[in-house]
Amino acid sequence: MTDRKLILSYKEYTFDELSGEDRQLVEAAVGAMRNAYSPYSNFKVGAAVRLSDGSIVIGSNQENAAYPSGLCAERTAMFAASAQHPELDIRSLAVAGGLDGQLEEVPASPCGACRQVMAQYQRKAGAPLSVLVVGAECVWKFDRVDDLLPFIFDSI
Repeated sequence: MTDRKLILSYKEYTFDELSGEDRQLVEAAVGAMRNAYSPYSNFKVGAAVRLSDGSIVIGSNQENAAYPSGLCAERTAMFAASAQHPELDIRSLAVAGGLDGQLEEVPASPCGACRQVMAQYQRKAGAPLSVLVVGAECVWKFDRVDDLLPFIFDSI
């Protein structure tokens, strides 16, 4: 038997410590929370993706009475970006969420399905996709999806 350890790497920032580009993406994600449709959970999530040309596309969670029919903010943003700009790569993504539209103190982390979709877009781009996870007190920055989703499933 071999005992192995997995080390994940990320940086923790205050809002003031973020670069201008990252701050802009975080602000877009926080703003996108207003567009959430979450009458069942009251947990509003906003996401923003920066494309390879610098443009930003936003998304928000969309709930449905038939629970599996809803969609997370992260996938809403990534799918919209891919549908509207198929020639551009997703370079970074910010996600912000909280009950009744108030940011959670500790950043609300993306679900496994969203992490897997991020991994696919990272692979498609052939370059790291950075992820910023936003809380009221801090922002966690992962330089690549692999640090959020170790042992990524990749069937290609």
